[in-house]
Amino acid sequence: MEKRWHQYVMTAVSAALVVGTWLFWWLLYPHALSYQEQYQLFLWSGDYLAERLSVPGGLADWLGELIVQFYYVEWLGALLLGALFWLIHQAAWRALRSLSATRRPWLFYVSLLPPLFLLWLMGDESVLLSLPVAVLMTLGAAALMGRLSRGPAARAAAWADVLMLPALYWLAGPVVWLYVLLRVGQQGWRHLWAAPWVAAVQFAAYAWLLPQWPLPAVLWGQGYYRTPLAWPRMAGGFDSEKYELIREDYLVRHERWDELIERAKTRQVRTPFSSVCVNLALAQKRQLADRMFDFYQSGEDALLMPRVRDLTSMLPTAEAFWRLGMVNSAQRYMFDTQESILNGRNSGRCTKRIAECMIVNGHYQTARKQLALLKQSLFYRSWALEAEALLGQEQLIAAHPVYGRLRQLRYKEDFLYSHAEIDKMLGLLFMNNHDNKMALDYFLGQLLLKGDVQGFANYLQWAQQYGGYSRMPLGYQDAVNCIRERGNVQGSPYGNYVRQMTERRRQP
Repeated sequence: MEKRWHQYVMTAVSAALVVGTWLFWWLLYPHALSYQEQYQLFLWSGDYLAERLSVPGGLADWLGELIVQFYYVEWLGALLLGALFWLIHQAAWRALRSLSATRRPWLFYVSLLPPLFLLWLMGDESVLLSLPVAVLMTLGAAALMGRLSRGPAARAAAWADVLMLPALYWLAGPVVWLYVLLRVGQQGWRHLWAAPWVAAVQFAAYAWLLPQWPLPAVLWGQGYYRTPLAWPRMAGGFDSEKYELIREDYLVRHERWDELIERAKTRQVRTPFSSVCVNLALAQKRQLADRMFDFYQSGEDALLMPRVRDLTSMLPTAEAFWRLGMVNSAQRYMFDTQESILNGRNSGRCTKRIAECMIVNGHYQTARKQLALLKQSLFYRSWALEAEALLGQEQLIAAHPVYGRLRQLRYKEDFLYSHAEIDKMLGLLFMNNHDNKMALDYFLGQLLLKGDVQGFANYLQWAQQYGGYSRMPLGYQDAVNCIRERGNVQGSPYGNYVRQMTERRRQP
């Protein structure tokens, strides 16, 4: 009876691990799944698999990316993560049981520590899924060899490690050292020969197969962490501000403008990135002129950030450029973002937007190259086929609700981009097409952000003439009142912004 009760408890714990992991990612951190998915483009091709298998840890890397592509459908990706963590738990349990000749029920609960530790470690957004996959492969191999070592094939199993260790190193990467520790635990100190053997395999791989790699990359791997030559910082945890910014970009990507605005009322992070996201949401709901200064504004970069060569900063600005009709700038920002992915992967999100920019600009041959990549993927394939049918079809593109409108909004003449004169470029964009209400809102908003009082006063009539407002927007009324009273207006949102910027300039 006691044994049966214990089995019920073990089953319940295993089920709780799967369901808990699934709900954790799906309901609490869907934006983290989207973040991981957008920085890779898994291709269903032999060349893609061969490229991954050509380096240590390649199979773990390939399997990790295979799972991550399903993050595109958040509930499904989260469910696959739940299954993966359950497999890690089961493999850890069997590997731990092989360390002792007697059954120890408490080892079942100890085996929960690896998946829980990995969950905590994945709070670092740069930790790649190849690490949990590699751990699973290593634990599974140790559990299998531990079982064989107790049967008639014990001697053969010990010798099989001579081949298992280099194979596991090449397929799973340097996590093979975990296998060495477990095998020593299973076989005793006489199995310590495995440690110098693995070291010899790694140095041989460096000398003969990977001389172009830095030695630390060979010894510690470069497929587990997005930053080359870096190992997970063991900082773990889920930083609330960092993940709030990731969530804001996620909401921008999926055009969930109302949710983004509502969250910003209480959770806005005081960074330019956040200001760009919130302002874009306000603009899409046609609330920017009324409510812009009700939210945190970082300064002149609060509407459109200058180029920053990192993984994420330029994404919301690229999305704003796209919707404004500044197609070339959107393409440049997306391309720079993709080139900033430090582990050299393509981005499904960036590749798709780059292809769209090329279609709008009529660069069909280069667009075809981007679409050829997307057609080898699972979740971007159908879109790529639809987009490919538009190439060269000018009438279809002109009738397209997005591409046709952007062709009407974009600049009619070429000129050099200068972020220092972004207000002038926004004004010119609006002059090219007076139906571009977003460009008008951004132009007047940029004048207020930089404190160009005279320019705002001169062009405010554009809002009355072309803005389509039934009344002067509240934000503009507040700004005019604040300017007239030289900032001496109690509770003025724009007055608060001006004081904030004045104090910042005074700081050394």
